[in-house]
Amino acid sequence: MADLSSIERRKLERLLRMSGGYVLDFSDRTFSEFFEEHTRRDIDAAVYRERGTSKANRMRGFWAVEGNHLVGKVIQALILYGQAENCLGDEPGLTELTDDCWKIASRMMRDTPVAELDALTATVDERDFETVAQHVREAIEKNQPETALDRLHTFVIKYVRTLCEQRGVEVNRDKALHSIFGEYVKRLREAGHLESLMTERILKSSISVLEAFSDVRNNKSLAHDNPILNYEESLLIFNHVASSIRFIKSIEARTKHATAPITIMAPDDDLPF
Repeated sequence: MADLSSIERRKLERLLRMSGGYVLDFSDRTFSEFFEEHTRRDIDAAVYRERGTSKANRMRGFWAVEGNHLVGKVIQALILYGQAENCLGDEPGLTELTDDCWKIASRMMRDTPVAELDALTATVDERDFETVAQHVREAIEKNQPETALDRLHTFVIKYVRTLCEQRGVEVNRDKALHSIFGEYVKRLREAGHLESLMTERILKSSISVLEAFSDVRNNKSLAHDNPILNYEESLLIFNHVASSIRFIKSIEARTKHATAPITIMAPDDDLPF
């Protein structure tokens, strides 16, 4: 549930022109499309309609169900939309009201337990991958990382396998996650895509982390009938994994559009694969 005071709710409802059941100038169709684009949520779902079926009531239902970070993200997107479409109205004090609502959203968006949340999205057009990514993100947006460790593990396996296939690394179900990731890092090094020894060391340390992650998934997650890992340690795992994925995505994006090769580093004999 979003942490909104009664005063904040009134300000948001005024800015979004929610009296009479509306939200800005949205039709039912465009309202649904907006939420699909910005949240990957179905705003027409029953969970958001308990207060009523109008757009305003579904908006209130969204506030009642979702966590601070996601609600703040939507509020800012709605403000930007309203400004672009010139549909925030023209009541006295609109600028001040808009600023207040933007600050409310900013305060809520700071309440995200995983700094690199946006990195946890599917990278290929695969339905199963997208479903897993959505489950992981929903757990974080609700501040429940411990309930999705098994889904995060599945996400990482799918992501690493996709990377390895693109880099020509043989992938099969008999290869452990940390093993194929090690081969992927080796390909990055050999292709000259790592510019510092420290970066290489950090990525190599992730190999042992991923090996330990398999144990967490099997013995400390909801994948089996286990006592789940505590919140603090689950959050640490999520942050480490998300940070690594964000970095790797940036490497892949840079190398995809690179126009000139990067100088290949000499292998470090002290760090063999």
